[in-house]
Parts: sequence; C-alpha cells; structure tokens
Amino acid sequence: MEFVTNKTLEKLKYDLVRDGLIGYEEIEKANELAQSQNVNIGHILIKSGLITENKLLKFLESKLHIPYVDLKDYALDKRCLSYISFNDAQKYKIIPLFKIENVLTVAMADPLDLFAIDKIVEKTGCDIEPVVSAESSILDKIDEYYQSDSSVGEINMEDAATGFDWQEELHNDVLSEEHIQILIRSILKQAILNNVHELFFEHVPNGLSVNFRMNAEIVDTGQIPSVLVVPFISKLKTLSNLDAAVCELPQLGKLIFKVDDIILTASISAFPTINGERISLKIYKPPKNIEKTSLTSSQISTIKTEIEKAGIILVCGSSLSGKTHVIYSILSDIANSNKNIMTIESIAKYKLENVNQCELNENIGFNMDKAMRFIEFQSPDLIYFEGITSKSALDYFSSLVFKDKTLITELLADNMADLNKKLSYDDFEMFKQVISCIIFVHNAQSIEVFDKEEIKRFTGIS
Repeated sequence: MEFVTNKTLEKLKYDLVRDGLIGYEEIEKANELAQSQNVNIGHILIKSGLITENKLLKFLESKLHIPYVDLKDYALDKRCLSYISFNDAQKYKIIPLFKIENVLTVAMADPLDLFAIDKIVEKTGCDIEPVVSAESSILDKIDEYYQSDSSVGEINMEDAATGFDWQEELHNDVLSEEHIQILIRSILKQAILNNVHELFFEHVPNGLSVNFRMNAEIVDTGQIPSVLVVPFISKLKTLSNLDAAVCELPQLGKLIFKVDDIILTASISAFPTINGERISLKIYKPPKNIEKTSLTSSQISTIKTEIEKAGIILVCGSSLSGKTHVIYSILSDIANSNKNIMTIESIAKYKLENVNQCELNENIGFNMDKAMRFIEFQSPDLIYFEGITSKSALDYFSSLVFKDKTLITELLADNMADLNKKLSYDDFEMFKQVISCIIFVHNAQSIEVFDKEEIKRFTGIS
C-alpha cells in the first residue's frame, strides 16, 4: 500500500522538534497515526491541535525561504487555469496563481514535491515558481475556479423545447472536444427533462447505446456512432476524474454539471465487459432543508429524537426512491450540533459543512475493512455508512451501538414486506435488534417514519 505523504513535512518534521514547536514523542505518535490513517502528517498535527495551520505554514515559509500566500481572499488569474488540468490540480494539491513572461507561479501544499513540479514543467513548458499555501485553501480554490472547466458546463432549461432530443447534436460534423462536451451536455439535459436519475452507456455493434432507466425499465434513447465512441468515453471519463487510458479495471468517479443555477452531482461507474466498458451514471440532486422535504413536523421530531440515542436509523426504499437525498438532508440539519459526524461513502455526493465525509478508495487500499479498523480512533458520535456490504461490516457497525454510537445506513427494499423478508435472514439477527428508527422512502412525496415502538407494532421486527 502507498501511504499519502507530504515530502516537505517528512523532511522537516524533526525541525519542528528542534525549534521547540512540538515534542519528539508527539511527532512519533503523529507519524504512526498518519501511516495508519493513510493521510499526511500535517493533517494529524493540525487536527490533533499540536500546532495551528497558520503556525505550521509560517514555519515552512521560514525554513524553505518560500513565500506563504493566504488564498482565502486571493483572486487568481483565470487565464492560467489552462496550464494545469483539473485532474493534476487535485492530484498534486496545486493551483496556478499568475504568469509573468515564462514563469508560472503556483500555490502548493507540498513545495518539495519535485515529481509534481517536474510534471507541471513538462506539460506547461514554463518555469515554475512555487509558494506555500494551506492544502484546504488550495482544494477550495480548485473547486471554485475549476468548476466550469471540470464539469460539462451549464444546462439551460429555459430554452428546452418540447420533444428535445440529444441525437440532434450528432448532425454536427465537426469532430472536436467541444462538440463531444456539447453532446454529453445534451444527453444529461434530456435526462433531467425526462426526470431520469440513472443512465447507462453500453457498447453495441455500431457504436454506443444511450439508455435511460425510466419507471424501472431501461429505455434505449439512441446510439452514438462508432467514430465518436472513443473520444466520447475518453472525455466523459476525464470530466469525471477517471483515468481515460484504463479500461480493463473498474473505476468510480464523480461528474459535476450545472442546471440553470443548481449544481448537480452524478456518480460514474466504468466497468469492463467482454463487449467493452459499460458506464453507469446516477444523478443526485442537492439536499433540501429537512423542513422542505415531504417529512411532516411530527416525523422530523421523531427522527431528531432518535438521533440523540444510540441505535441504528435505517433508511429504506427502492432503487432511485430518494434514500440518499433524505439522508443528506438529515445530516445537513444536524451538522451544526456539537457532534462529531462522520460518513463512509463510495462517492461524496455533496460537500456537507461540519461533516467529516470520507470517500473509500480501493486504489490506495482505503476500503470498508480499513475504514472499520480505524474510524473509532476518530471518536465519532454519529456515522453514516453507505449501504451494507458484508456480514462483518453489518456486525461491526451494529456493535458500535453498544458503545453509544448513532448510525445511519440504507437498505434496498421495494416495500415493507420486502424489508421484513430481508431482515428475517440470519445475517441480520444482531443488526435488527439495535434498529431504533426506520425511514421508508417510497418516493420524494411519500415517506414513512417508524420509531422503536412502531417498528415492533407495524413491522413485526422486535
């Protein structure tokens, strides 16, 4: 397994001890935690309160003689964004600030990462002048400035005429990157117009079929011709921060696009088949304020009461019923409480303030097993874990209830009878005993909420 490191801090960490900023034992303990949690040591030092971020950055500035730049209110030159791609910016925690003659000044969280600098020099042909900035600030600026570049652009719904068909874009004979991006945007536009939240791209003899899941059925909406398949998939994967050169292994990414003034997120899964990669997209709408959902005031009160207790809040419903949307609304609502709220997700659909969201990443070995082994060291009060993947995970999270933890998870069930049937399996024996609340999402307009007593009375789960 490859550990996440910060080469600058790895080189200078013992200078922190020599300068009397941190004790030797504290550095050693922080180093162990950094390796066990697969984060760089700077995260541990700051998160544990051993040193403030500002003091650490000033220390680096003095040792490296590299200027520190606070990006909080900094307005960078947007023309420089073309020098560093969205993928490289995220990968290397780097963002361009301005360019004078052939010198490109960049903000870096790790200015001694010579590999990253060499890559940027090779791609830009410029001399690179690094400055030190906080990693969190760099990531915020990447989200802010690369939003239009890393997404497929804005989808304007006002001019959406009746009978809109994405295939009209195929009549454009100009084979260009811009044309491909417009094509992707048109497909997403039709999906939104048709209230479709899941779509698939599958290889067929003459190209790539574009399929929408509508009313539980998969509908073929047309085909992308063979000549466009390779550039289409490549652009779609690049926009989703996937490796376009890899097609033999599964990949999971995130696509961001804008509809009018609303930014939507889609999870994108590329999976190899004997016919070629099958690509699946699931579109997630931004979470609403819990008061604006179809939950009644009585149901909201029940949920808030149960969240204050140790137990499992189980959110159920059929595929695409809106389970995740409801969970995000709940998490948003309680985020300002004095609780340590953590999530374990395949893809973080939206960034939630005051919630510690964790994305699983098989590429670096951060899987559910690893998350289970180390999440307790973070002393969470409430954990949302996405779905139930194995009996070991089921039993582990169930056991946390006996340590006064509150957990939220989801389970696929078409109706209450289906839920009862699934929970009757032996694997759920321990899990169902600690369920404190069930939220059954039939659809956005129909949600049922059961507390512990109602669960016993109406569902037969004891």
